[in-house]
Amino acid sequence: MDTRHRIPWLGSALVGLTLLLAACGDATEPASGETVLAKTETDLILQGHRGARGLKPESTLPSFELALDELMTTLELDLHLTADGRLVVWHDPFVDPAKCGLRPDASAGAADPDDPATPSEDLQISRLTLDELAAYRCDRNPDPSAFPAQDTEATTLAGAQFEIITLEDLFDFVGLYAASEAKGAEQRANASQVRFNIETKRVPNRPDLIGDDFDGVTVGRFEQTLLDLLDARRMLDRATVQSFDHRSLWAIHATGSRVRLSALTAAREVPDFADLAARGAEVWSPSFRTVDDANIEAAHEAGLLVMPWTVNDLNEMQRLIDLGVDGLITDRPDLAAHLSSSGR
Repeated sequence: MDTRHRIPWLGSALVGLTLLLAACGDATEPASGETVLAKTETDLILQGHRGARGLKPESTLPSFELALDELMTTLELDLHLTADGRLVVWHDPFVDPAKCGLRPDASAGAADPDDPATPSEDLQISRLTLDELAAYRCDRNPDPSAFPAQDTEATTLAGAQFEIITLEDLFDFVGLYAASEAKGAEQRANASQVRFNIETKRVPNRPDLIGDDFDGVTVGRFEQTLLDLLDARRMLDRATVQSFDHRSLWAIHATGSRVRLSALTAAREVPDFADLAARGAEVWSPSFRTVDDANIEAAHEAGLLVMPWTVNDLNEMQRLIDLGVDGLITDRPDLAAHLSSSGR
Protein backbone atom coordinates (compact mmCIF):
# COMPACT_ATOMS: atom_id res chain seq x y z
CA MET A 1 0.00 0.00 0.00
CA ASP A 2 1.31 3.46 -0.89
CA THR A 3 1.35 5.28 2.44
CA ARG A 4 0.26 8.49 0.76
CA HIS A 5 -3.15 6.88 0.28
CA ARG A 6 -3.50 7.20 4.06
CA ILE A 7 -2.62 10.90 3.93
CA PRO A 8 -4.52 12.01 0.81
CA TRP A 9 -3.32 15.59 0.67
CA LEU A 10 0.35 14.59 0.75
CA GLY A 11 0.51 12.86 -2.61
CA SER A 12 -1.48 15.51 -4.48
CA ALA A 13 0.42 18.38 -2.87
CA LEU A 14 3.77 16.91 -3.87
CA VAL A 15 2.70 16.66 -7.51
CA GLY A 16 1.68 20.30 -7.71
CA LEU A 17 4.71 21.90 -6.05
CA THR A 18 7.50 23.78 -7.81
CA LEU A 19 10.98 24.24 -6.35
CA LEU A 20 11.22 27.91 -7.35
CA LEU A 21 8.97 29.75 -4.93
CA ALA A 22 8.96 33.22 -3.42
CA ALA A 23 9.80 33.60 0.26
CA CYS A 24 6.77 33.86 2.49
CA GLY A 25 6.02 33.40 6.21
CA ASP A 26 7.99 33.50 9.41
CA ALA A 27 9.29 30.93 11.85
CA THR A 28 6.97 30.18 14.71
CA GLU A 29 7.53 32.11 17.91
CA PRO A 30 8.49 30.46 21.22
CA ALA A 31 5.59 29.45 23.42
CA SER A 32 4.15 32.38 25.33
CA GLY A 33 5.74 33.11 28.68
CA GLU A 34 9.11 31.56 27.78
CA THR A 35 12.32 33.56 28.13
CA VAL A 36 14.81 33.00 25.31
CA LEU A 37 18.27 34.24 24.45
CA ALA A 38 18.92 36.32 21.37
CA LYS A 39 19.29 34.09 18.31
CA THR A 40 22.77 34.02 16.80
CA GLU A 41 24.50 32.19 13.99
CA THR A 42 25.79 28.92 15.39
CA ASP A 43 27.46 25.72 14.27
CA LEU A 44 25.48 23.66 16.76
CA ILE A 45 23.68 20.55 15.59
CA LEU A 46 20.15 21.15 16.87
CA GLN A 47 17.87 18.11 16.85
CA GLY A 48 14.11 18.19 17.30
CA HIS A 49 13.27 15.17 19.49
CA ARG A 50 10.39 13.21 17.95
CA GLY A 51 9.88 16.44 16.03
CA ALA A 52 8.85 18.96 18.65
CA ARG A 53 7.40 16.79 21.40
CA GLY A 54 7.12 19.69 23.80
CA LEU A 55 4.81 21.54 21.41
CA LYS A 56 2.86 18.93 19.40
CA PRO A 57 2.03 15.24 19.84
CA GLU A 58 5.24 13.33 19.28
CA SER A 59 6.36 11.76 16.02
CA THR A 60 3.50 13.28 14.02
CA LEU A 61 3.74 15.46 10.94
CA PRO A 62 2.64 18.60 12.84
CA SER A 63 5.42 17.93 15.36
CA PHE A 64 8.05 17.65 12.63
CA GLU A 65 6.66 20.76 10.93
CA LEU A 66 7.27 22.86 14.04
CA ALA A 67 10.82 21.51 14.31
CA LEU A 68 11.44 22.62 10.74
CA ASP A 69 9.83 26.00 11.45
CA GLU A 70 12.45 26.53 14.16
CA LEU A 71 15.31 25.63 11.80
CA MET A 72 16.38 22.44 13.53
CA THR A 73 19.33 21.07 11.60
CA THR A 74 18.20 17.49 12.34
CA LEU A 75 14.91 15.68 12.88
CA GLU A 76 15.29 13.00 15.57
CA LEU A 77 12.95 10.02 15.29
CA ASP A 78 12.39 6.38 16.20
CA LEU A 79 11.52 3.44 13.99
CA HIS A 80 9.60 0.21 14.34
CA LEU A 81 8.86 -2.45 11.73
CA THR A 82 5.25 -3.40 11.01
CA ALA A 83 4.00 -6.92 10.41
CA ASP A 84 4.03 -6.22 6.67
CA GLY A 85 7.57 -4.88 6.70
CA ARG A 86 7.01 -1.12 6.70
CA LEU A 87 9.12 1.33 8.68
CA VAL A 88 6.94 3.50 10.92
CA VAL A 89 8.02 6.54 12.89
CA TRP A 90 7.03 5.67 16.44
CA HIS A 91 8.87 5.41 19.74
CA ASP A 92 6.92 2.76 21.60
CA PRO A 93 6.64 -0.94 20.70
CA PHE A 94 2.89 -0.64 21.27
CA VAL A 95 0.04 1.71 20.39
CA ASP A 96 -0.10 3.42 23.78
CA PRO A 97 -3.55 4.55 25.03
CA ALA A 98 -1.82 7.48 26.76
CA LYS A 99 -0.97 8.76 23.28
CA CYS A 100 -3.44 7.18 20.85
CA GLY A 101 -7.08 6.26 20.46
CA LEU A 102 -9.23 4.77 17.74
CA ARG A 103 -10.15 7.10 14.91
CA PRO A 104 -13.91 7.67 14.60
CA ASP A 105 -13.83 6.01 11.19
CA ALA A 106 -11.76 3.01 12.31
CA SER A 107 -12.82 -0.28 10.81
CA ALA A 108 -14.79 -2.70 12.92
CA GLY A 109 -12.61 -5.11 14.80
CA ALA A 110 -9.67 -2.76 15.30
CA ALA A 111 -8.08 -3.25 18.72
CA ASP A 112 -9.19 -0.46 21.07
CA PRO A 113 -6.35 1.00 23.21
CA ASP A 114 -8.92 2.41 25.64
CA ASP A 115 -10.48 -0.97 26.36
CA PRO A 116 -8.64 -2.48 29.36
CA ALA A 117 -9.60 -5.92 28.08
CA THR A 118 -7.55 -5.45 24.88
CA PRO A 119 -4.52 -7.79 25.00
CA SER A 120 -1.23 -5.89 24.75
CA GLU A 121 -0.08 -8.07 21.87
CA ASP A 122 -3.02 -6.80 19.80
CA LEU A 123 -1.49 -3.33 20.04
CA GLN A 124 2.11 -4.35 19.32
CA ILE A 125 3.54 -2.52 16.30
CA SER A 126 5.38 -5.58 14.99
CA ARG A 127 2.08 -7.53 14.92
CA LEU A 128 0.07 -4.86 13.10
CA THR A 129 0.09 -4.05 9.41
CA LEU A 130 0.34 -0.51 8.13
CA ASP A 131 -3.36 -0.60 7.21
CA GLU A 132 -4.23 -1.68 10.75
CA LEU A 133 -2.16 1.15 12.23
CA ALA A 134 -4.21 3.60 10.18
CA ALA A 135 -7.06 2.98 12.67
CA TYR A 136 -5.33 5.13 15.32
CA ARG A 137 -5.08 8.86 15.93
CA CYS A 138 -2.18 9.77 18.22
CA ASP A 139 -3.01 13.26 19.48
CA ARG A 140 -2.95 12.71 23.26
CA ASN A 141 -0.50 14.29 25.68
CA PRO A 142 0.85 11.48 27.91
CA ASP A 143 2.32 13.86 30.49
CA PRO A 144 0.84 17.38 30.62
CA SER A 145 3.10 18.29 33.53
CA ALA A 146 6.19 17.54 31.42
CA PHE A 147 4.76 19.00 28.21
CA PRO A 148 2.47 21.86 29.28
CA ALA A 149 2.93 23.72 25.98
CA GLN A 150 1.86 20.76 23.82
CA ASP A 151 -1.34 21.36 21.83
CA THR A 152 -3.24 19.88 18.90
CA GLU A 153 -3.90 23.02 16.90
CA ALA A 154 -3.52 22.50 13.16
CA THR A 155 -0.24 23.53 11.55
CA THR A 156 0.11 25.25 8.20
CA LEU A 157 1.06 22.24 6.08
CA ALA A 158 0.36 19.12 8.13
CA GLY A 159 -2.91 20.42 9.50
CA ALA A 160 -4.29 18.10 12.17
CA GLN A 161 -2.75 14.92 10.79
CA PHE A 162 -1.86 13.07 13.99
CA GLU A 163 -1.65 9.55 12.59
CA ILE A 164 1.34 7.21 12.83
CA ILE A 165 3.41 7.84 9.71
CA THR A 166 6.01 5.91 7.74
CA LEU A 167 9.57 7.07 7.21
CA GLU A 168 8.63 7.57 3.56
CA ASP A 169 5.78 9.85 4.63
CA LEU A 170 8.25 11.97 6.58
CA PHE A 171 10.68 12.22 3.67
CA ASP A 172 7.81 13.26 1.39
CA PHE A 173 6.58 15.84 3.88
CA VAL A 174 10.04 17.41 4.23
CA GLY A 175 10.17 17.69 0.45
CA LEU A 176 6.78 19.37 0.46
CA TYR A 177 7.92 21.76 3.19
CA ALA A 178 11.10 22.66 1.29
CA ALA A 179 8.99 23.81 -1.67
CA SER A 180 6.11 25.49 0.12
CA GLU A 181 5.23 29.15 -0.41
CA ALA A 182 3.85 29.15 3.14
CA LYS A 183 7.39 28.99 4.57
CA GLY A 184 10.22 31.51 4.54
CA ALA A 185 13.30 31.23 2.35
CA GLU A 186 15.55 30.27 5.28
CA GLN A 187 13.08 27.63 6.45
CA ARG A 188 12.81 26.10 2.98
CA ALA A 189 16.58 26.10 2.49
CA ASN A 190 17.08 24.39 5.87
CA ALA A 191 14.43 21.76 5.10
CA SER A 192 16.09 20.98 1.77
CA GLN A 193 19.19 19.78 3.60
CA VAL A 194 17.90 18.83 7.05
CA ARG A 195 19.36 15.61 8.46
CA PHE A 196 17.52 12.66 10.02
CA ASN A 197 18.71 11.00 13.25
CA ILE A 198 16.97 7.63 13.14
CA GLU A 199 16.84 5.29 16.11
CA THR A 200 16.43 1.56 15.65
CA LYS A 201 14.27 0.57 18.62
CA ARG A 202 15.79 -2.80 19.39
CA VAL A 203 15.70 -4.15 22.95
CA PRO A 204 18.27 -6.94 23.43
CA ASN A 205 16.14 -9.04 25.79
CA ARG A 206 12.90 -8.51 23.81
CA PRO A 207 13.65 -9.49 20.18
CA ASP A 208 9.92 -10.04 19.64
CA LEU A 209 9.36 -6.29 19.78
CA ILE A 210 10.91 -6.06 16.31
CA GLY A 211 10.22 -9.65 15.38
CA ASP A 212 12.67 -10.11 12.51
CA ASP A 213 15.63 -12.41 11.88
CA PHE A 214 18.33 -10.39 13.66
CA ASP A 215 21.04 -12.64 15.15
CA GLY A 216 22.96 -9.91 16.96
CA VAL A 217 25.77 -9.84 14.39
CA THR A 218 24.33 -9.57 10.88
CA VAL A 219 21.74 -6.96 9.96
CA GLY A 220 18.17 -8.15 10.34
CA ARG A 221 15.26 -7.35 8.06
CA PHE A 222 14.71 -4.17 10.10
CA GLU A 223 18.15 -2.66 9.44
CA GLN A 224 18.27 -3.88 5.85
CA THR A 225 14.87 -2.36 5.08
CA LEU A 226 16.13 0.94 6.50
CA LEU A 227 19.38 0.88 4.55
CA ASP A 228 17.54 -0.01 1.33
CA LEU A 229 15.10 2.85 1.82
CA LEU A 230 17.82 5.39 2.62
CA ASP A 231 19.67 4.29 -0.50
CA ALA A 232 16.57 4.41 -2.69
CA ARG A 233 15.66 7.88 -1.44
CA ARG A 234 19.27 9.11 -1.65
CA MET A 235 19.29 9.89 2.05
CA LEU A 236 22.35 7.94 3.20
CA ASP A 237 24.43 11.11 3.43
CA ARG A 238 21.70 12.98 5.32
CA ALA A 239 21.00 10.23 7.85
CA THR A 240 22.43 9.05 11.14
CA VAL A 241 21.38 5.73 12.64
CA GLN A 242 21.41 5.63 16.44
CA SER A 243 20.61 2.89 18.92
CA PHE A 244 20.91 1.86 22.56
CA ASP A 245 21.40 -1.68 21.22
CA HIS A 246 24.86 -1.20 19.80
CA ARG A 247 24.70 -4.57 18.05
CA SER A 248 22.34 -2.92 15.57
CA LEU A 249 24.98 -0.27 14.82
CA TRP A 250 27.89 -2.69 14.47
CA ALA A 251 25.84 -4.90 12.16
CA ILE A 252 25.15 -1.89 9.94
CA HIS A 253 28.82 -0.93 10.01
CA ALA A 254 29.73 -4.45 8.87
CA THR A 255 27.70 -3.94 5.68
CA GLY A 256 30.06 -1.18 4.57
CA SER A 257 27.27 1.41 4.56
CA ARG A 258 28.47 5.02 4.72
CA VAL A 259 25.58 6.07 6.97
CA ARG A 260 26.75 7.82 10.16
CA LEU A 261 26.33 5.83 13.40
CA SER A 262 25.52 7.20 16.86
CA ALA A 263 25.91 5.20 20.07
CA LEU A 264 23.18 6.05 22.59
CA THR A 265 23.95 5.42 26.24
CA ALA A 266 21.82 5.46 29.37
CA ALA A 267 22.04 7.92 32.25
CA ARG A 268 25.35 7.79 34.16
CA GLU A 269 26.82 5.35 31.60
CA VAL A 270 30.23 6.40 30.28
CA PRO A 271 31.45 4.00 27.59
CA ASP A 272 34.89 3.18 26.21
CA PHE A 273 35.09 5.96 23.63
CA ALA A 274 38.00 4.48 21.71
CA ASP A 275 36.09 1.20 21.37
CA LEU A 276 32.97 2.98 20.08
CA ALA A 277 35.03 4.77 17.46
CA ALA A 278 36.90 1.61 16.48
CA ARG A 279 33.61 -0.19 15.92
CA GLY A 280 32.32 2.53 13.60
CA ALA A 281 30.49 5.09 15.73
CA GLU A 282 30.97 8.77 14.92
CA VAL A 283 28.70 10.15 17.64
CA TRP A 284 28.27 9.57 21.38
CA SER A 285 24.74 10.41 22.49
CA PRO A 286 24.46 10.31 26.31
CA SER A 287 21.84 11.47 28.76
CA PHE A 288 22.59 15.16 29.28
CA ARG A 289 23.03 14.46 33.01
CA THR A 290 26.08 12.32 32.21
CA VAL A 291 27.96 15.06 30.39
CA ASP A 292 30.92 16.81 32.00
CA ASP A 293 34.20 18.40 30.91
CA ALA A 294 36.19 15.18 31.25
CA ASN A 295 34.00 12.91 29.18
CA ILE A 296 33.45 15.54 26.49
CA GLU A 297 37.22 15.86 26.15
CA ALA A 298 37.69 12.09 26.11
CA ALA A 299 34.99 11.59 23.48
CA HIS A 300 36.45 14.33 21.29
CA GLU A 301 39.92 12.81 21.62
CA ALA A 302 38.47 9.56 20.27
CA GLY A 303 37.02 11.46 17.31
CA LEU A 304 33.39 11.35 18.46
CA LEU A 305 30.83 14.13 18.37
CA VAL A 306 28.92 14.58 21.65
CA MET A 307 25.14 14.87 21.26
CA PRO A 308 23.27 14.74 24.61
CA TRP A 309 19.58 13.91 25.00
CA THR A 310 16.95 15.21 25.91
CA VAL A 311 17.54 18.79 27.05
CA ASN A 312 14.53 21.06 27.58
CA ASP A 313 15.72 23.67 30.08
CA LEU A 314 17.19 26.82 28.55
CA ASN A 315 19.88 27.28 31.19
CA GLU A 316 20.93 23.64 30.94
CA MET A 317 21.15 23.96 27.16
CA GLN A 318 23.46 26.94 27.49
CA ARG A 319 25.58 25.20 30.12
CA LEU A 320 26.15 22.23 27.82
CA ILE A 321 27.00 24.49 24.90
CA ASP A 322 29.53 26.32 27.04
CA LEU A 323 31.06 22.97 28.04
CA GLY A 324 31.63 22.22 24.35
CA VAL A 325 28.99 19.72 23.23
CA ASP A 326 28.52 19.49 19.47
CA GLY A 327 24.75 19.66 19.58
CA LEU A 328 21.57 19.01 21.54
CA ILE A 329 18.51 16.81 21.25
CA THR A 330 15.47 18.63 22.60
CA ASP A 331 11.68 18.51 22.86
CA ARG A 332 11.67 22.32 22.65
CA PRO A 333 13.02 23.48 19.29
CA ASP A 334 11.47 26.88 19.97
CA LEU A 335 13.95 27.39 22.81
CA ALA A 336 16.98 25.70 21.24
CA ALA A 337 16.68 27.81 18.08
CA HIS A 338 17.45 30.93 20.12
CA LEU A 339 20.55 29.70 21.94
CA SER A 340 23.78 31.67 21.99
CA SER A 341 26.92 30.07 20.61
CA SER A 342 29.11 32.02 23.04
CA GLY A 343 31.71 29.95 24.81
CA ARG A 344 32.28 27.53 21.93
